[in-house]
Amino acid sequence: MHRGPIAGIAACGPWIATAGYDNLLILWDSASRRAVSRACHDHLVNSCEFSHDGSLLVSASSDYSARIWEVPSLRLKVALTGHGDDVDMAAFSPDDSRVATCALDRKLRIFDLEGKCLAVLEGHTGNILSLAWSGDGSRIVSSSVDGTLREWDAATGREIRCNDIGVRTDTVQIDASGRIIAGDDRGRILLAAEGRLHAFDAHRAGIKKLVFEEESGILVSLSYDRTLAIWNSRGAALVELARSELPACVWARAAALCGKHRVAAGTFGSTYGLYDWSEGKWDLEGWKPDESLNAVAVSEEGIHSIGDAGILFTEGVPQQNLGSLCNFLLPFGQRLLSGGQLGVLYDAKTGEKLHTHHSPLNCAASFFRSGLPHVAVGTYTGEILVFAEESEGLSLVSTLKVYGNAVKGLAASRDRIFSVCASTDIAWHDLADFSLVRRVEHAHERIANACCLAGENGFASVGRDRVLRIWTSDADEAYPSPHPNSVKCIAASGDGRILMTGAYSGTLAGFDLKTRRWMRMTRPTASGISSIAYDPGGFFVASAYDGRLYKAQIQ
Repeated sequence: MHRGPIAGIAACGPWIATAGYDNLLILWDSASRRAVSRACHDHLVNSCEFSHDGSLLVSASSDYSARIWEVPSLRLKVALTGHGDDVDMAAFSPDDSRVATCALDRKLRIFDLEGKCLAVLEGHTGNILSLAWSGDGSRIVSSSVDGTLREWDAATGREIRCNDIGVRTDTVQIDASGRIIAGDDRGRILLAAEGRLHAFDAHRAGIKKLVFEEESGILVSLSYDRTLAIWNSRGAALVELARSELPACVWARAAALCGKHRVAAGTFGSTYGLYDWSEGKWDLEGWKPDESLNAVAVSEEGIHSIGDAGILFTEGVPQQNLGSLCNFLLPFGQRLLSGGQLGVLYDAKTGEKLHTHHSPLNCAASFFRSGLPHVAVGTYTGEILVFAEESEGLSLVSTLKVYGNAVKGLAASRDRIFSVCASTDIAWHDLADFSLVRRVEHAHERIANACCLAGENGFASVGRDRVLRIWTSDADEAYPSPHPNSVKCIAASGDGRILMTGAYSGTLAGFDLKTRRWMRMTRPTASGISSIAYDPGGFFVASAYDGRLYKAQIQ
């Protein structure tokens, strides 16, 4: 059973394989849904794929490697190394003689089954998120956050064509005719052939996964609008065959076709889910919520935490079950705000639904404006939602359309809202009228993950480039961090002097704003640090993906 969310899933014959954020790769008997064997990576496992004959399984991980395993023993055959960042996907060539990988270092690599790198494919300017082989194995197509679909010669590694989509594409497939099928962040399914592009409005938010079966022409799309759709892809246009709301425990990131009319999907929990589109029914037999914590906050009532299961804990005691994954916690007057995958803004204490957005909610920050308490909420689709606490309750007063990608972090001073985006951009907005004051494109070299106040008038941001950046009216400063992996979160001490940062490597490192120096780094857990909050008792508290909280003293 998984203890963290299932980020990847594959199916072949009698087997289903799942890749988890608990570092586990699990092989299941699809008939009994019993786990047969399991293997481990050193970090998150992002995806997995079977060889076409079902004898091998390849997995891609945030430990910067892909690994080939024998089926059904999951005995390690070879590690595919050389990438300089998380490997997001790996796939066998049609004849199973090679494996292609793509990673957040913006490169693709082609390996033989002995682990020798045959080619390195370079050209993308953003993180590469998915790839697919052509039916004859002569070409590879890749998708990226840089808004392009690129076609490559698999023998030479030479780029053949660049299709400029202009928007992030997370998932790509290719059919026998060579037609490229991709899902973009606007919820469109794109069909590209010979330089011609056709776009079909398929979802109301970004498409995170496409699954394609050549024999039947069935195409499955999963989106952050919380729906799964089944399409007939034969012909020039797509024909919708079925659509279903995703159960709250299903993650739109992972899916695989497994038999006639059935889709296996990843979940935020112990095992996968099954959807039968001929009956329109979901089967979640054996599913239990995972332990991962995504957020921590401190109020007068104590230390609060919440995670994939949507269960609010206060001082370790369950208080409320919101029923879905939540990404943040924010004390706000008598409320404790939270939100996540369903796009619902909750009062986590009572379970009250305060607002519903069309895409997931990622982060929040509070501030005062005209004497009234306000809160800004960052969304997956790039908007910042601004709410005011008025006599009749919380009301939406403004929607700032800031980015074309996910808002990953928010912070507020007395006169500014500061935000960071997955696109690497950052922005300042004036609290008086919410007008844009300043925007910096490519402020980080890679995805910006979080931000906080830095002193009275400054802000700090961190991201995948492992650099702490401090933004003030006088200067923009950069300080490479000691973290070995992507920096996920940041918080400031009560007096504003110390910034505490946490990384996916399970490490914590403080930064002294007065001396502009890093303090000693610690590693309280092998799981990733997801969130940090300052406790007035004089310490920081960090939540982790292993479901535990860790205290870090200021040194």
